[in-house]
Amino acid sequence: MNQDARKRAVARAALEFVVPGELVGVGTGSTANAFIEALATVKGRIDGAVASSDASAARLAGHGIRVVDLNTAGELPVYVDGADEATRHRHLVKGGGGALTREKIVAAAARTFVCIVDDSKMVDRLGRFPLPIEVIPMARSLVARALVRLGGRPERRTGFVTDNGNEILDVHGLDILDPPTLETDLNQLAGAVTNGLFARRGADVVLVGTGEGVRRI
Repeated sequence: MNQDARKRAVARAALEFVVPGELVGVGTGSTANAFIEALATVKGRIDGAVASSDASAARLAGHGIRVVDLNTAGELPVYVDGADEATRHRHLVKGGGGALTREKIVAAAARTFVCIVDDSKMVDRLGRFPLPIEVIPMARSLVARALVRLGGRPERRTGFVTDNGNEILDVHGLDILDPPTLETDLNQLAGAVTNGLFARRGADVVLVGTGEGVRRI
């Protein structure tokens, strides 16, 4: 089973968590796109979806799935999204697609967060994938200097602007031994909107696509 097939397998497995007649929170990225494709096959069973990015909202609408604003939706029964890295403790790094702030907001609004990944994203310790941080443009250099003091090597994601009109710093070289504490510390940096660590509110369930099928953590 190749990587694309593994993504499709975990996307289909995530349909088990969709509550009939309710809204579904939907993430951003290639694995989330696979979930949207799967969700389209059961769209008659749901009330609609809340998207974590403009791109996902357009894809959902293209499949005839009603897109609802989170302010209107309120609490969601489930949010389904991928990750750039995941651990057996269900701590995640997200934001490779640049939608980390909205992803974190939708995850916080959901009673259950289901993360879907293929097994190449599973790691013993977070930090191999550069940690994305969304920053207010005027604070980019200020935040970057603070990240250097923390031992990271921040790089501006060139040619990219988030749906919120901000910039992304991708931070290489961080040794993430305590993800919840680092997430909290990074949240205190003036000018940082949010960071790609999902540890304080990690996934409730991680579905992992492997060559032997879908494993549940």
